[in-house]
Amino acid sequence: MLPLYENTEDNLEIYQKKSIHVPPHLHKSLECVYVTSGTLELGVGLELYHMETHDFAVIFPELIHHYQVFDTGPCQAVYLLASPSLVGGYLQTMENFCPKSPVIKAPTVHKDVKYALKSLMECPPGEKQAHVLRQAYTQIILARVLPHFQLADKSSVGSDDVIYRTVSYIASHFTEDLSLTRMAEDLGYSPYVLSRVFSGTFHCNFNTYLNHARLEHACNALLHTDQTITEICENAGFSSQRTFHRVFQEKFHMSPRDYRKQRTGMK
Repeated sequence: MLPLYENTEDNLEIYQKKSIHVPPHLHKSLECVYVTSGTLELGVGLELYHMETHDFAVIFPELIHHYQVFDTGPCQAVYLLASPSLVGGYLQTMENFCPKSPVIKAPTVHKDVKYALKSLMECPPGEKQAHVLRQAYTQIILARVLPHFQLADKSSVGSDDVIYRTVSYIASHFTEDLSLTRMAEDLGYSPYVLSRVFSGTFHCNFNTYLNHARLEHACNALLHTDQTITEICENAGFSSQRTFHRVFQEKFHMSPRDYRKQRTGMK
């Protein structure tokens, strides 16, 4: 999973899939994960948390996290990403705090959490009351899990680790005219060290990672604003519309205009 800021279509994305290694990333959405088979390792900041079958975890927005899988058997989980617009009165808590430990063990996961996840997976995007239902089920989950957490100031999760600083830096600067050399100078590393981070941790080069960050920002604008394609391209930090269209076509196999029309009906 390359995106720095992942986009969620229609404010919510939920799916059950095979658990895989996912490199460090962050996004603006609330993320929940419910292990349905096997085990999963969840990393938040510099901490790694072990999850067994039927454990549940919550990752607050804007926290760098990653996944690892060491189990050789079948491993699957339900992944939920919900826009801040769905969390209601819990938003301020999520902006300022985070769980000291994000994992709730299976015996204490409330039955309402499982029911809400099942209902969200069965809620078709085109249903008339889809947004209301998604908001309601998301808040039911939060109401049942937040009492289990001890919360800490979100700034306490920060780190001087090179990977953490790399992800945070690009998240803050991807809309600018950014180069590996400038990033290395600002962070106090050599370009060689950062190149090793991208190839070894993110399994891509700097330009690919940066373009995916910009692309996810652009996708969010396509779905949730009325900005023109040109404005979106410029605001996302792409140097040219040609680059924007090429990167977009490579990932989605359609143009930005067709993507917006297909998902929102806007021309």
